[in-house]
Amino acid sequence: MLDEVIISKAIIESYKDKLVNCLDVDVAIAGAGPAGLVCAYYLAKAGKRVVIFEKKLSIGGGMWGGGMLFNEIVVQEEAKKLLDKFFIRTKKYKKGYYLADSVECISSLAYHAVNSGATVINAVMVEDVMVKRNRVCGLVINWTTVEMANLHVDPLTIRAKIVVDSTGHPCEVVKVVQNKSGLKLRTKTGKMLGEKSMWAEVAEKTVVANTKEVCSGLYVCGMAANAVFGTPRMGPIFGGMLLSGKKVAEKIKKIL
Repeated sequence: MLDEVIISKAIIESYKDKLVNCLDVDVAIAGAGPAGLVCAYYLAKAGKRVVIFEKKLSIGGGMWGGGMLFNEIVVQEEAKKLLDKFFIRTKKYKKGYYLADSVECISSLAYHAVNSGATVINAVMVEDVMVKRNRVCGLVINWTTVEMANLHVDPLTIRAKIVVDSTGHPCEVVKVVQNKSGLKLRTKTGKMLGEKSMWAEVAEKTVVANTKEVCSGLYVCGMAANAVFGTPRMGPIFGGMLLSGKKVAEKIKKIL
């Protein structure tokens, strides 16, 4: 016989343990889009303690919708090899252009990230960062619904050796650092430069080139990298996003 209270108790106790285990980690990632998931996979696979906080109920970022809600995405040759690694089916459209189903992509990336040991906490937003000795060393988190309801509820804090901003166009973590911490960003002006209009060829290259540490303890990847460093957006071609996630993981592994 099923007992409703036992069901509730099981969920509460399990979630409590999950959250407690995320309070002090190697890497905290904000944003569970394709770049964040790939980053989490490679770091967790390497034995690092990794948590991703996603403000929305669903993960996947902009990949779910493909291009204008046509749930197909395009990747180039180099990124196709990465999709192959995650057992995601692709089909060749023309030389250098490969198609993949966006739902299959996100489902597989999420499975591999979690199966490798990363933890995903959804419906939780990054409200602030923890800064000590001029270094970003943690995230300040709250329920997304608290922000939506405009409630005054104090947040909780998690500590991390490295923080990654993978929040896409809004660059939510970098924006907080710029506006509140007093830290200068490693850009030409010391501040976010803002994303430029569409130019897929350039954007796909720069999103990987811009994947780096933007201030002490804080890295950017995915579209957040282009928005911070002032380069174009790329639209529904996602190869650069995937490669950016892998690159930031490789950089972080070297210093941990």
